[in-house]
Amino acid sequence: MYLDPPRDRQRKGVCVPQTILITGGAGFIGRAVARALVARGDRVRVLDSLIEQVHGGLARPDDMPDDLPDAVDLRRGDVRDPAAVAQVLIGVDKVIHLAAEVGVGQSMYAVERYVSVNDVGTAVLFQALIQRPVERVVVASSMSIYGEGLYRDAEGRLVEDVVRQPRSGPDAPWDPLDAAGRPLTPVPTPEWKRPALASVYALSKYAQERLTLMLAPAYGMEGVALRLWNAYGPGQALSNPYTGVLAIFASRLHNGAAPVMFEDGQQLRDFVHVDDVAQSFLLALDRPEAAGQVYNIGSGVSRSVSEVGTLLARAMGRSEIRPEIAGKLRAGDIRHCIPDITKAQTELGYAPRRDFADGLAELAAWVAAQSDAQDRVAEARRELEKHGLVA
Repeated sequence: MYLDPPRDRQRKGVCVPQTILITGGAGFIGRAVARALVARGDRVRVLDSLIEQVHGGLARPDDMPDDLPDAVDLRRGDVRDPAAVAQVLIGVDKVIHLAAEVGVGQSMYAVERYVSVNDVGTAVLFQALIQRPVERVVVASSMSIYGEGLYRDAEGRLVEDVVRQPRSGPDAPWDPLDAAGRPLTPVPTPEWKRPALASVYALSKYAQERLTLMLAPAYGMEGVALRLWNAYGPGQALSNPYTGVLAIFASRLHNGAAPVMFEDGQQLRDFVHVDDVAQSFLLALDRPEAAGQVYNIGSGVSRSVSEVGTLLARAMGRSEIRPEIAGKLRAGDIRHCIPDITKAQTELGYAPRRDFADGLAELAAWVAAQSDAQDRVAEARRELEKHGLVA
């Protein structure tokens, strides 16, 4: 956890507490960020609608997640509500904007919901910030905005405009090919790669990012965007079938069911512990160099989805449960995307510290103690198939 006094928050050697608003701060990543901010002495306010899909049975107005510190000022409200947003901005120094609907697959049929929460919500936030500006806004963007990651062809040339094509038959490769039919090799994706928006979720996250970087400086504020890879760790929403892949796998294994992997399970991703993600938000909140910038946030280590599923099953003591390889493509999914985190390391001082094996063991121990993890993967898959989004 990043606890060193940031340079621009020190006055005569004393770290000056600030009031930080986290929209969507009762979610998985938001709670980790809130814990880190409280630990270093900041005042934290959270605006969160506490929707059932993410938070389950937090039905009463005074309910709050167990791992959200008592010191947090939790306000229940919708980021699309101008009155609620205006109220929570009173006395705030900086904003971390995490409020969003999350899920590539669901976004492809719940279009109005995703665009409304993610983009209209961001617009409402900035409409309020015009009247009550803060020092800096850090927005959670997503690796999904890249679409396919960066590749290298057989001649060693970088290829950044790969677009997935329908497979020509059941024996055709899942991996993208060049014009001559040769396989392309995935390489770490830097921030300069042009976006290739393959889902409604990706489109909405890109809009959040651009609104922040456009409007913040126009009104005397600073904007920063963090493009997050697959965060994992204790506290994930195990009953949400549209959340992170490790949480979905963990829920299945916890209930004695096989994790379902689309395609052949060899898609490459980066899995980053939520504590490292929280570190990145604190750095982006504080570092002067971050103003106006975009950063990739991951672990810097690529792994196949199949490998991760196998390692998680072992950590949970469920090695006998073999993954189900669906052999189908879900609309909006990309094949490979792994991050180049050099810029975040160089400019922010970001350094992912959590070992993956230790992180999986920690996640497995936490999942074993949960009694309310509902497996809704089959329900989510039926919904995708009903809309013709799995082929």
